[in-house]
Amino acid sequence: MTGAAMSLTAAASGFVVFLLSVSVVQAQDGWGVTYTATDICAIKGSTVNISCTYTYPSNVRVQERFWFTKWTNTEPEDLKTQSEYSGRVQYQCEDKTCTLTIRDLRETDSAQYQFRFITNQQSRRYTGSPGVTLTVTDLQVKPSSYSSWLDCHSRCDLPGRLSYVWYKNGQKTSQKRSFYFYYSGSFNSADSYSCAVATYEHLPSPSVCVKGQSCNRVTYTDRSICAVKGSSVDISCTYNSHDKDIQSKFWFSPERSGRWQSPSQPEDLSEDSQFAGRVQVLDPETGRSTLRITDLRETDSAQYHFTFKTPGFEWRSSLPGTTLTVTALQVQVTRIRRVHQSSTEAELKCHSSCSPAGHPSLVWFNNGQEVGQGPNPYRGLIYDGDNIYCAFKGHEKYHSASVYPPKLLSVSVSPSAEIVEGSSVTLTCSSDANPAANFTWYKKHGNPSLQPASKQFNFSSIQSSDSGEYYCTAENDLGRRTSGSIFIHVTYGPKLLSVSVSPSAEIVEGSSVTLTCSSDANPAAKYTWYKKNGKPSLQPASKQFIFSSIQSSDSGEFYCTAENDLGRRTSGSIFIHVTYPWKLPVALTVPAVFLAFMLLPALLWIRRRRSLDQQCEAEGGPDNSAQVRKESSGAPVRTKTCWSDVRVTGHLKTPLTDV
Repeated sequence: MTGAAMSLTAAASGFVVFLLSVSVVQAQDGWGVTYTATDICAIKGSTVNISCTYTYPSNVRVQERFWFTKWTNTEPEDLKTQSEYSGRVQYQCEDKTCTLTIRDLRETDSAQYQFRFITNQQSRRYTGSPGVTLTVTDLQVKPSSYSSWLDCHSRCDLPGRLSYVWYKNGQKTSQKRSFYFYYSGSFNSADSYSCAVATYEHLPSPSVCVKGQSCNRVTYTDRSICAVKGSSVDISCTYNSHDKDIQSKFWFSPERSGRWQSPSQPEDLSEDSQFAGRVQVLDPETGRSTLRITDLRETDSAQYHFTFKTPGFEWRSSLPGTTLTVTALQVQVTRIRRVHQSSTEAELKCHSSCSPAGHPSLVWFNNGQEVGQGPNPYRGLIYDGDNIYCAFKGHEKYHSASVYPPKLLSVSVSPSAEIVEGSSVTLTCSSDANPAANFTWYKKHGNPSLQPASKQFNFSSIQSSDSGEYYCTAENDLGRRTSGSIFIHVTYGPKLLSVSVSPSAEIVEGSSVTLTCSSDANPAAKYTWYKKNGKPSLQPASKQFIFSSIQSSDSGEFYCTAENDLGRRTSGSIFIHVTYPWKLPVALTVPAVFLAFMLLPALLWIRRRRSLDQQCEAEGGPDNSAQVRKESSGAPVRTKTCWSDVRVTGHLKTPLTDV
């Protein structure tokens, strides 16, 4: 091992990985790959991480990167495309670092692993060579050179300062060897032994007999089995009893024992109602038993054990049995490129939690029609309305969930009844999409996008300014869709109440004057007018109150109220001052009218008198004598009498008669 220091590292899943920590760098002209270790020793069934960092010139862009162990047609073959690694391999690459993770290690995984990256420059592909050598080993119990010792042996050198756990007849012993891999004691022909690294007892060695081959033991054919949902599986073991008189034997699952009345006692799976009609135990030969489970369900994933009982011994193993994982397929989007609003170029991978026995081929379907087979990813254009899924060949009934762009997009509002200002309102964008969609909210003629971007948009205290038309978009890796709009109509009580008068200049008696009550309200407010120290309310009740011919008596202070179902508000006051010409005081008006009525006859007589006097003066004055005479015909002639001025003499003058 070149004398390098060894270290124990736990992988992401908790299995044991042993690394030889030596860095190797290959670099030329800015190109290079540095591996964290050159040699790795890992236990069968565990998980291993193989890491590297890589460099390249700054003017280069990496387009593809992968790990490989072999070449096909002069080209390295990506591990992800190899059926024997299906469901067990994962890449984690970022910031010029890439880690290969392999789960459920098998001895056939022992190989040299290399990292390769391809750039945008033609013919510039770089491979880190020679790579990392992985050795997968299982533990074995072997007698040591000392007759009273047992060794926990492996194919490659494990670190020397590890603790080991030992099992006798399937039960953990009290002997825990810190930093040593041997077990000491006295042995007999009925006992079997197994070992494991401490804290990783789920990866023990097979049980072996120390003396002869007739000891009590159970050996499972497979430590772990991955099977497809809906399929059938056979879980097998070989068993042996030192006492050949076996009274009973059956299969059980410790995970399911808690469902029985006595959890500490193993229960025959044949009596479990969950397996009714689906479990069969086959004994093809002495010392071998097979548990067959049909129509597998994901809930069948568990650990299964075999037990037997003789008159003097019962196999009650604390060693792990066979772990069954029932896998359901999932489609993962690994690469996308938006081509058009209604189409996306994508690469899809069919993923399972484990690699089923037999490595069945994959089949791809689009809208129910087969579109491809094999381990390779699905590549092509995906349009609105497409539904793509995968299945194991021969098990098409149990295909993966479909992946598709968003569809059935709709918007709803809660509450759906009247929305009152200040209340809490929630908008919900609903869409059917796989992978799940990301949502964005928009307001027409408002913000380009509203935050936060989520399925629901909440107004904790909605305002009148929030009224408007809203819509959302739903987007996943395969497409984008825009919803229809929904209108939010926020109602609120009257506010911003004010009073104005027109004209706003001098108001002259007899002119037209309009008072206006202005308010912001939804629904529209009803208005009422008041005059301070006047009538309780003025009619008509409307937004405007009009004086068609305002009088001085209308001067005063006016205000209004605005009211709807959600509230009532009162305005401030406005003062109207009406100007007019001089007029008698109101207190003198009635007596003046009465006096004028009484003096009217006298005034009329005086006026007539003055008219007669003026006529007499024009014809000769009051000194001319007037006589009554008759015309020659003898008819009388009317004469006019002029009165002399009595203001000087104090008596009447002789009236004059004018023919």
